[in-house]
Amino acid sequence: MELMCHCSSFLLSPENPNATATATATCSLSLRYALVLLNQSLPRFAPLLWEHAQVRVCADGGANRVYDEMPLFFPHQQPSHVRTRYKPDVIKGDMDSIRTEVLDFYAQLGTKIIDESHDQDTTDLHKCVAYIRDLTPNIDGSELCILVAGALGGRFDHEIGNINVLCRFSNTRIILLSDDCLIHLLPKNHSHKIFIQSSVEGPHCGLIPIGMPSGSSTTTGLKWDLKDTAMGFGGLISTSNIVKGEIVTVQSDSDLLWTISIKKL
Repeated sequence: MELMCHCSSFLLSPENPNATATATATCSLSLRYALVLLNQSLPRFAPLLWEHAQVRVCADGGANRVYDEMPLFFPHQQPSHVRTRYKPDVIKGDMDSIRTEVLDFYAQLGTKIIDESHDQDTTDLHKCVAYIRDLTPNIDGSELCILVAGALGGRFDHEIGNINVLCRFSNTRIILLSDDCLIHLLPKNHSHKIFIQSSVEGPHCGLIPIGMPSGSSTTTGLKWDLKDTAMGFGGLISTSNIVKGEIVTVQSDSDLLWTISIKKL
């Protein structure tokens, strides 16, 4: 069974290079990060995510959030300077949410604008993930990590649509982020090792079967471990669990969502 390692080193500050290097080495991964920003309030660590990312893509109205909210993180700097510094590489979507003045501002700075208003069968997040995958055809899915800010909160159907993108791109590491927690997919029939960054995440966590019930899930490193446990909606699901140490392992015969709280530092 193939081993997949996971860690949240992108939540560690670049000012602490030893912590970041340790986390990356522990995971035995050298991931390339892309950042997608959706049309919900930016998490307080959005500038940190921006620094980790090699490419930054706004999904339609996500550009409004960057334009309006990035200057709020730097109250002693001129808003125009902050907006110029945090210029997205691409704005993509059906363009039904972005304000005209925001679109014009970034277009004048050289941001690539991709209007896909003809496609109403996929979400803006789906469009952005597909773009990033096409942009990096030579990078294996296990070496690419797409961070999605503003993916949680707001309308429930939008949240479910974002979770569905995790399933549609199950071979790509996609992490949904809010101020309070992160969510990513643990594909079935893999052995998963999750390295907990206890300074920034936990202890509350959960494992939720998605797509189909789990006939057998087994974990280590949780306060209430699963031992060949069946899970499904209408029955048991593992919510409000607690991580006990620095490593959690998970195996399941179905896809699971892993979620863990993010600490308010």
